[in-house]
This record gives sequence, structure tokens and C-alpha cells, in this order.
Amino acid sequence: MRIPSTAGMRDPERSRFFHKFSPERLLAVLRGLPETHRYWVAVSGGLDSRVLLEAMAALRAVLDAPLSAAHVDHGLHPDSGTWAAFCAEACAGLGVRLHTLRINAQAPTGASPEAYARTLRYQALRSVVGAGDVLLTGHHRDDQAETVLLQLLRSAGPHGLAAMPRCTPWEGAWLCRPLLDFPRQALREFARARGLRWIEDPSNDSVRFERNILRHQVIPILGRHWPAIARTLAQAADRQADAAAVLDAMASEDLQGVRRGCEGALSQSALRALSLPRRRNLLRAWLRADGLPPPPAGRLRELAGPFLDAARDRQPRVSWSGVEVRRYRDAVYAMPALVALDPVHVFPWDPHERLALPCGVLDAEAAVGVGLKQALCRPGTVTVRWRRGGERCRPAGNPHTRPLKHLFQEAGIPPWRRDRLPLVYLGDQLAAVVGLWVCDPFAAGPGEPGWALRWEAAEGR
Repeated sequence: MRIPSTAGMRDPERSRFFHKFSPERLLAVLRGLPETHRYWVAVSGGLDSRVLLEAMAALRAVLDAPLSAAHVDHGLHPDSGTWAAFCAEACAGLGVRLHTLRINAQAPTGASPEAYARTLRYQALRSVVGAGDVLLTGHHRDDQAETVLLQLLRSAGPHGLAAMPRCTPWEGAWLCRPLLDFPRQALREFARARGLRWIEDPSNDSVRFERNILRHQVIPILGRHWPAIARTLAQAADRQADAAAVLDAMASEDLQGVRRGCEGALSQSALRALSLPRRRNLLRAWLRADGLPPPPAGRLRELAGPFLDAARDRQPRVSWSGVEVRRYRDAVYAMPALVALDPVHVFPWDPHERLALPCGVLDAEAAVGVGLKQALCRPGTVTVRWRRGGERCRPAGNPHTRPLKHLFQEAGIPPWRRDRLPLVYLGDQLAAVVGLWVCDPFAAGPGEPGWALRWEAAEGR
């Protein structure tokens, strides 16, 4: 058959094309994927991945890259070893090299078993998939419909309702779902026509899981009244993906006008100049770009309203699930939740060695005319502490000794950062605030050997 491009197909044509599955139709989808060094098929042994593996193997002669497969043994089911052996046998029969990855996906107390297993599964797969490679999964149109309904029940916006993208960048590789437009029934018909065997995971029948409730109880009822429900929901996901892309473009434009400095902070006054919907859209996009979990609806309303409207001399904070958004003066900062530090703890330090601290790493480099005067840093005299309050320093070249609090205020250092900057002491005297000041008389003068101090802060600590 002639292999058309699927990119420009209209809905009726797409419906006819994807009504049946074949390797040739899969090839039309593959032609729209990114170029790759290697294709990887994620093989579970179930119907979907078994069909994908079979079709990819049939296309191997015309593929533009070699083909491998990977199976993740989650260690959750007594038969998981049998499933791994089944996948190995299927791959061997097709001449496809299989990588079997074993993990312990037993979720800790309080964690979602599905989400925990999914996270570990993709971490394991990423460990074998190389940069520029494409990982192919067997998600199909019925999976997409279920995902749309799940997101709808979670009150998701356009990004959530867009459900699963056909292809997405994945830590230097690509994660693609070439079966996303094919219905489950088309895959089943192909498998039966080829005489394929596959594994039926008993957990897929358990209504303990939300997705299975939709699959076995909700969608069948809806399907009796709306037979094309899976196709309709998948089309709705495509439209939501378009809407999400428009919102992202708008957020990108707005971000250029509200970004403050080079630290990723936003301007409070510039944010307040935007309408409430644009504020919320920008804040969501900003947090997403930083890899932070999205705020619940109530927290987002607080961020876009009272948080930004608080008086300039206030220091409001909004937090949720390991995230903090803080404000200082006109700047808005987002960060992982900060770890509490013990201000009483004293850390002995030899500047010749790196010092790992609870919220970063302190290092020193030999220099001339800058930093701490080496002659004063005798063995056993140098310690590192956190701020306790009441410290004073006369920065090198400054005629006056002043409280650190006032120096921090003049430098515009946010309060939460002040308590997380290492203070270097020589004996009982404050000698340096790392990254900001060396205090006289501890600063190396012209031509004197010194220690240039470096601080690598651990994000979110």
C-alpha cells in the first residue's frame, strides 16, 4: 500500500486510516518522529507492547536506525519473572536484543503505587536509552481517552486535558507513543491475525485503581450511548494540546516583561500589571519550567491575589507539596522547600579541602591579593557556622564595622538566604561571609597569599 503522511490528515481521513493497524501504517507514524540513533520498544508482554514489538521488527529493514527492546521487572507480582522470560522469548524469536531491568517498585507508605512504579520504571528505562534515542511505548487511543477522563476528574486545565503527547523530549532522548491514534480493538485484531500471544496482567482488572474503574465500569456505559467516545475524547485532547500551546506562548511573552535579574525571580509590580487570568497562566508556566510541582487551585489563587497584593514591606510565603514561593521587596522567588539548619552547629574546616554542608559545598582556591589571608588560617583555627544574629563585619575597604543585618539589607539579600550563607570564623571572630564579604583585618592585601572562597548552594536547601 502507499504510505501517506499522517501529519496533514483531516479527522475523517485520520479515522479511516487508524481504524486498522499494520506495520505499514505504523511506518507512516514513525516518519513523523524525530530522527534517532536507535529505536527502543518498551515491552511489558501485554497486548499493546507485543503488537508494537512485532510491527517494529517487521519494519526493521526499512527503519533508519537499529532496534532494541527493554523490559522492566517491577518485582511486584509472583509471576513477574515468568513475564520477563516471556518477553525474552518473544524478542529472541524476532532477533531483537532485549535489556531486562529489575527494580523494587514497592511503594512507601502514603505514596501512590501507580505513580511510584511509573516513576521508577521510566528511571530504569532512561538508564539504557542513549542520548538522541527514541523510546516507543504501546499507549493507544483507548489509553488516551482514559487519561482525558482521569484529568477531567482531577479538575485539570488544558495541559492536563491534553493528556499524553505523541512525542516529548525526555532528558536528552525522546519518549514517543506511535500507537496513540490506533484503537485497542485494531491492535487486538492484528495480534489475532498474526497468532501472537501476550500476557494478561491481573492488576489490569482490579478496580482498586482509578484507571481500571473508568476502563471497566464507566467507559463501557458511556460507550453504549456514544460509541465513538474514545475517538472523541482523543480529539478533545488534541484540541486541548493546541490551547495549551497558545497559553504557553502567551506566558513566554509575558515572562519577558516580568522576569527580574538573572536569578529566575519575577517582578511583583510587573505581575500585578497583568490581568488575573494572565497572572495565573504565567505563574503556572514559570513553576512548570523550573520543574516544580503545580500549585493546587487554592494556592494558585493565593499566589495571584493576596500574595502579590501584600504591602511591599511584607514578606509573604505560599507553600505546597515541597515547594515554596517567597517575596522580598519587588522580587518573587520559587524554590523547593528549604531544609531547616542548626545555627548552633560549628563545622571545623581546612581550606585545602572541600566542605560538604547541609545546604551546599564550600570550597577555597589559592589566590593572591584576594580572599582570606592564608597566613591567618592556621590548622585548627578555621570554622564555619550559620548566622545566629548579632554578627558584625567591617568589609575590606570599608571604614565602619556594621551589623550583618544592615549589610544584608543594603545588598538586597532575601532574609531566607541570609541564614543559609556560610560564615567563616578564625577563632571566635567573623572573618568572611562567603560569596559577599571578607572582613578586615582578615582580607589578603596586595601580593599576599589568600583563599578565594566559593559556595555552591544546593537548590532548595
